[in-house]
Amino acid sequence: MPFLLTLLTFGVFVYFAWRWRKNGVTRACRWRQQRAEGVWRCAACGAEQSGSLKPNRCAGRSV
Repeated sequence: MPFLLTLLTFGVFVYFAWRWRKNGVTRACRWRQQRAEGVWRCAACGAEQSGSLKPNRCAGRSV
């Protein structure tokens, strides 16, 4: 029984860590791709990041 409780606690911790990394800092950001300029721009805070893939973290917000 203690092993099962430890395993369950570890599983919950891993799940929350995974969700934190996945959602992280960009929950309020709405990224819009500006293809002509080659950047992604956040409609909420105005941050800009270059690249072809949608950013995972917002550089315009201090965390």
